[in-house]
Amino acid sequence: MSRSPVYLTHDGHEALEKELNHLKTVRRQEVANRLHAALGEGELIENAELEDARREQSFVEGKILALEEQLRKAVIIEGVTSNGAVGLGSHVTVKEVGTEATEKYHVVGSAEADPAHGKISNESPLGKSLLGKRVGNKATVQAPDGDIVFEIITIE
Repeated sequence: MSRSPVYLTHDGHEALEKELNHLKTVRRQEVANRLHAALGEGELIENAELEDARREQSFVEGKILALEEQLRKAVIIEGVTSNGAVGLGSHVTVKEVGTEATEKYHVVGSAEADPAHGKISNESPLGKSLLGKRVGNKATVQAPDGDIVFEIITIE
């Protein structure tokens, strides 16, 4: 596995810990109960429920390992940089040049990115282009239809 850090906000770290705890305490037991019930159904050779329960167990255990690894490599990000530039944890309001509509984003690590909720990864094209920029600067994102230029309105 990669040695690179997993950047998380405090909320993102807490959410991963909560998910890990749920998988270990609730989902594991549910899958174990399902496996136990499937084993009681008789013929092991053609027991589709048993095979499905084993696949689910494998998925749950894999997810547990992945979350443990992310939490082991977690680096908590604090927010606004002291120099007023966009950094991990910054809340940034941008406007596409040539339009009036603004969009607000929270720059987070890839583990907690959720573009539908305004959380963009520092590794995404827009996230990368915003890093280090200040209010009034422009950030260019290369898109399949051509470059898109954003102006930074506010940084929080």
